[in-house]
Amino acid sequence: MTITARQVAADVLHRSRAHDGFAAELIDSALATANLSPQDRRFVTQLVFGVTRRAGTLDAILKPFIQIPLHSVQDRVWDLLRLGAFQLTFLTHVPKHAAVNETVELAPYVGAMKAKGFVNSIMRRVSELVTEEFTDKPGSAAVAFAWEPLPPTPSPKKGGGAGQKAEDGAPFSVLSPSLLRGGVGEGLSFGRYRRLTRPILPNPVTDPVGYFAAAFSFPPWLANRWLERYGPDECTRLGFWFNAPPPLWIRVNKLHASRESYRIQLAGQTIDAEPGEHPQSLRFPEHHPIRELPGYAEGDFAVQDHSSMLVASALGVQPGMHVLDACAAPGGKTTHLMELMDNRGRITACDIDPNRLGTVTTLCQRLRLKGVETVVLKKDGEFPVGPFDAALVDVPCSNTGVLGRRPEVRWRLKPNEFEHLIGLQTRLLILASERVKAGGAVVYSTCSIEPDENEGVVKAVCRGMRSMSLEVEHRAVPGRPSDGGYWARLRKAK
Repeated sequence: MTITARQVAADVLHRSRAHDGFAAELIDSALATANLSPQDRRFVTQLVFGVTRRAGTLDAILKPFIQIPLHSVQDRVWDLLRLGAFQLTFLTHVPKHAAVNETVELAPYVGAMKAKGFVNSIMRRVSELVTEEFTDKPGSAAVAFAWEPLPPTPSPKKGGGAGQKAEDGAPFSVLSPSLLRGGVGEGLSFGRYRRLTRPILPNPVTDPVGYFAAAFSFPPWLANRWLERYGPDECTRLGFWFNAPPPLWIRVNKLHASRESYRIQLAGQTIDAEPGEHPQSLRFPEHHPIRELPGYAEGDFAVQDHSSMLVASALGVQPGMHVLDACAAPGGKTTHLMELMDNRGRITACDIDPNRLGTVTTLCQRLRLKGVETVVLKKDGEFPVGPFDAALVDVPCSNTGVLGRRPEVRWRLKPNEFEHLIGLQTRLLILASERVKAGGAVVYSTCSIEPDENEGVVKAVCRGMRSMSLEVEHRAVPGRPSDGGYWARLRKAK
């Protein structure tokens, strides 16, 4: 039986809802057994990531048309409704009739034959709601769509500036249309909103939290947390950034090739790549299948976001060192450390998950790196004794700096988890600091943009351990030019 891209997407969404794994892993697993064309494989990825990112917006669009109790709608039918609404709202290349009809035909596939009429009715209402018109202004009848490069010579608009009106007609002072600074090669970008035929979202002026949560698809508690900290304009920029497919970055293995020589290799296959701030970094304007890039099997590069590359470099390792990597899986920073040590030295790579720790070994083998010993830790266990010359502590965190790359996190993360995370992060940093010799460095890092997980933890540990002092810290802002995160380098007194 031939399987379609939409059927694969529906199955992956079902598994993701059941917390069987993260979307990226589930997509890889499903595509490994599905006989799909390259175009359909890309479509599956687009559908799954898109529906997961925009679930809050899709539910806001769907709920006004559902006349039965929401809890009585089967989970798999909800997945279909979201799939259809996503195509109608956010995919301009899918004809409306195809989005409606193909979604209806999925009902028997998910075991909901009797729901075909229900799905058809809802899809037709959504198709009538979503217009082909776009605007640069948010409003209760305007859904955040995407950001695009600004036209070269934009003409001034009447009524712009401080007195600008929202789509609702009220004086507009929050979530204003803004110029959004993108990543490398992005320049200035322009936020676009897709118009609806009637207002169904909260008013962005009178209810900015409700509007941001619904129009940009974030849980209300996180929308409120960010609006209080960042203000409306930066939240608008973050919303557009986290709802866009993240850029593909690679780290060129400096033991095998220089960045420029690898760029020449890519150019020979008509693949464009732009250098980033880190001397090993390259960014691809377009996505490419990783395993099909030149030099993959030979270990010429590793996939790693630009902000993550800065972390290992911050430790200042030298050849011959013995380094503790306290939370090593899946191995991006571990292997980077060994490259920076010119493949001469030892790394003790620790993690509590033996399966994920196995990816460290696999990556070392592909990159042809030696000297990495993996150690499975017991939960709440101690690190190896050491002493170590230096330590990297890339702690478990809320992942709020990478919500575009890990879209399900925005729905799985709960506000009451921060207390547990901060306690764990503090404990791990203290343990690693105790294992480092006098004069040694410890780099603490997260992929979070929450100050209490970042500066808060570092300050608390420095207050409690008089032997540790902060040397330097760095905050990576999402979209400028890559993932968000934080690192700090601490030094142990001699």
